[in-house]
Amino acid sequence: MKSQIKLGTIFGVELGLHYSWLVIALLITFSLAAQFHSANRNWSEALVWTTAIITGVLFFACLFAHELSHALVARARGLPIHKITLFLLGGVAQIEKEASDPKTEFWMAIVGPFTSGVLGFILLAVARAAGWVPRTAPATPGTALLVWLGYINLALGAFNMIPGFPLDGGRVLRAILWWAMGDAERSTRAAAFVGQVIAVLFIGFGILRFFQGAGLGGLWIAFIGWFLLQAAGASYLQVKAGRLLRGLRVADVMSTDCTTIDRGMPVEDFVHEQLLRTGRRCFFVLENDRLVGLITPNEVRAVPAERWRLTTVREVMRPLSNIHSVSRDMPALDALEIMGREDVNQLPVTSEGRVQGIVSRAHLLQVLRSRAELNLPPSLPRAA
Repeated sequence: MKSQIKLGTIFGVELGLHYSWLVIALLITFSLAAQFHSANRNWSEALVWTTAIITGVLFFACLFAHELSHALVARARGLPIHKITLFLLGGVAQIEKEASDPKTEFWMAIVGPFTSGVLGFILLAVARAAGWVPRTAPATPGTALLVWLGYINLALGAFNMIPGFPLDGGRVLRAILWWAMGDAERSTRAAAFVGQVIAVLFIGFGILRFFQGAGLGGLWIAFIGWFLLQAAGASYLQVKAGRLLRGLRVADVMSTDCTTIDRGMPVEDFVHEQLLRTGRRCFFVLENDRLVGLITPNEVRAVPAERWRLTTVREVMRPLSNIHSVSRDMPALDALEIMGREDVNQLPVTSEGRVQGIVSRAHLLQVLRSRAELNLPPSLPRAA
């Protein structure tokens, strides 16, 4: 889940929004406005909408707090994390590695719902101190804001504790099973199965509610179920992929058949003599036998075709400073994680600035497929 809108950084973690967040932001704002208007007929339209917008913004701040708690615990347990992204169905903290033990998995998972629950109780306590009486409609915009945020944070914490992997509750279940079984993959498979069962129940209940007249509310429940169903399967495959690649180094899976070009070559010559003729998609750019950059069709597309002859590869290449290179001894799984994080399909393998080979996402996926078909254990003799 990539951030398209960057909001800033807190505690070294980048905060961002996916475009799909705008949809849920509008829905929540309109829903809050309708709720505040029906509960407080004497409020003006300006007051209703102002309260709804402020409440919506604070709700997303609470979501960030939920995800940030995951991030801080992950970092404290030695797991790198750099981004939190809000999207259509909530938020996701992009933790770059899986937990290495059940204790880490447990604390990383449970801290999110705990944070939301604590926030909920604090907000409701402040509302009561401000004069709100439980089970009555809040009389002022301030108490209405506090009460709604309090209840929604409690609901958020409770929902995330549903034992449907990869929800937080599902990860707590996985941690407990992992501790009991002593096997990360078996526990993930069991937790993912439970998550898929719960997802199917969500889908069925949502469809039933739709035909009972719940309208979009029923479809929304079914959509959440569909999302959980897909996420549970994908999360299990991710863990299985990690097991299959365990023990492999970049040297075991890299290709040494690298095509290199000179940085002074015109883009037109590069396209016709290399790109179209060879069918390759990634070329290393050299200067005096040293790697200085990388060029792919993506860089070429940024240049109008009529300017290809007047533009050199050096002007459009991706410079070495913007490229993540890897070493021969790096674990293959780490290289795959870098590709996912940086959204690239290949990485150069270098030593002291000289190209030794290339490792590609496509080849790693082929290795995964072959090892899965042969049901190989997570070990392989290393290449000499």
